[in-house]
Amino acid sequence: MSKKGYSPGKEEQGKLFVHAGHRERVKELFLKTGLDSFSSHSVLELLLYYAIPQKDTNALAHRLIRQFGSLSAVFDAPFEELLKVDGIGRSAAILIKMIPQLCRRYEEDLENGQMAIFDYEEAGKLFVKKYIGRKNESVMLMLLDSRERILYCDVVSEGNATAANIYIKKIVSLASRYDAVYAILAHNHPSGECLPSKQDLDTTRWVYHALETIEVQLIDHIIVGSNNYISLAKSKIMPELFNQELDME
Repeated sequence: MSKKGYSPGKEEQGKLFVHAGHRERVKELFLKTGLDSFSSHSVLELLLYYAIPQKDTNALAHRLIRQFGSLSAVFDAPFEELLKVDGIGRSAAILIKMIPQLCRRYEEDLENGQMAIFDYEEAGKLFVKKYIGRKNESVMLMLLDSRERILYCDVVSEGNATAANIYIKKIVSLASRYDAVYAILAHNHPSGECLPSKQDLDTTRWVYHALETIEVQLIDHIIVGSNNYISLAKSKIMPELFNQELDME
């Protein structure tokens, strides 16, 4: 406990000096080699320097890995569970929770302004990136012009994809506003399972026919689970809808 006028003794000063020296060596190693040479706990140790000053974060990093099982599991752990780990305060937990969403924003920003033409596989990979760090089910819409260039790609609804009546008007409105020719629907399964449910298929039909009224063709519905995805068009699950031959094949 800190006290007014308190100053650390020689032994404590020595420990602080050792920790400071160690931190600088870790930082210099990162600048020289990047994170490729770092173990999982070393990555966490370095990250936690910026939320926990003047303390040894090495043991805490090991504790986090043991508690949650892996580096990615630490980043995906609920905020409240992180706070239960001895040594993790609010600032450290917030920093940890920022990482997946920071990665997603970075990936999204790389795509901004690019007029690349996407095929089905590239579209699927793009949606996987856009769902990084998202724990709640949400619906996304990608709109394309006649040359399959991206006009719009963003979240249109938070909540499960079965509530089509809630967001279907927004999808039609956006497609009309951007003068789109093609559309791709996507939603995520937080459970990690990619296979579509009957409700997912019903929703696909509703959106397909709603867009058809404004002469916009729904060419795929992509379902993302963890780091994987399934394309209803490529899998031929709904041949009565997705049987068109496009340049994207």
